[in-house]
Amino acid sequence: MKILVVDDEPLARARLSRLVRELGEPFEVVGEAADGAEALRRCEKEAVDLVLLDIRMPVMGGLDAARGLAGLPEPPAVIFVTAYPEHALDAFSAHADDYLVKPVRRERLLEALQRAQVMTRAQRTALPPGGTEDRLPARLTASYRGGLRTLDLEQIICLRAEDKYVTACTRDEHLLLEESLKQLEERFPGQFLRVHRNALVACRWLRGIERGPGGAPGAVLEGLSERLPISRRHLAAVRAWLRGVDKG
Repeated sequence: MKILVVDDEPLARARLSRLVRELGEPFEVVGEAADGAEALRRCEKEAVDLVLLDIRMPVMGGLDAARGLAGLPEPPAVIFVTAYPEHALDAFSAHADDYLVKPVRRERLLEALQRAQVMTRAQRTALPPGGTEDRLPARLTASYRGGLRTLDLEQIICLRAEDKYVTACTRDEHLLLEESLKQLEERFPGQFLRVHRNALVACRWLRGIERGPGGAPGAVLEGLSERLPISRRHLAAVRAWLRGVDKG
């Protein structure tokens, strides 16, 4: 993975470049830039898979640079690195893959790079015509350790509303989302099935229905040990969906 480090502060660039080099393969620093305009020029001429991008810079800031990078024929992934966490939502609206707050920890950087799941230029060339957008997983923004990170839609087993928050459950963790269940249901039609007023299950992980000790029905989900309660109102729709899968 070819990485460009962009920051107007030389010491910050040097530290981040050093962290990437310490991580070793498959990560490689192929250059540095002092502002967004320089980053755009380099990405137009050179093979860059991912840009570690500061937000507040002279000439051209990181948000404008990210929007410019997204318009390239072969856009690199973007991970913002900044001391200003209040820009997080703007960062994701500018097509960022992740958001790191300075000082960046080595472990968090590794996690962000791994989750970026960047397709290299060689991999993109090997794909048939039609682009790669429909092959890349849809992503959501989740709260994580006081910051934000992206989460692939296909990792989510179920979504549960508790108090004022929505929790996305994966095989390994539970993460908080800012969108409501209704918004997520409308944003990803056909991806989730409502089983309760406070819960959606991912259709791809739904395997069946089991009755609990008290006779209450619960959704059987691959990757989740507990059975998610199914309300009487939604039971018929869940059964119909499962019958449709069996017939298919």
